Amino acid sequence: MAHVEIYTWQTCPFCIRAKSLLNRKGVQFTEFQIDGDERAREAMAQRSKGRRSVPQIFIDGQHVGGCDDIHELDRVGKLDVLLAG
Repeated sequence: MAHVEIYTWQTCPFCIRAKSLLNRKGVQFTEFQIDGDERAREAMAQRSKGRRSVPQIFIDGQHVGGCDDIHELDRVGKLDVLLAG
């Protein structure tokens, strides 16, 4: 199984939706709650090619995007391939 990391804000509806998809798939992930932590947000932005919105999701160190991106990967059948490692 792939190593999944997700940067979130606690009350962000997009973060909750992305985590829900991962949970439905039985994926264990490392969550970084960065609410109000500008240093952590800057570190996330450096990893995600400048994207500062949350969530930002990484699978095996590869940036795959945010909530809409991960749902689109799932819709076209590519998410399971990435998650298989």
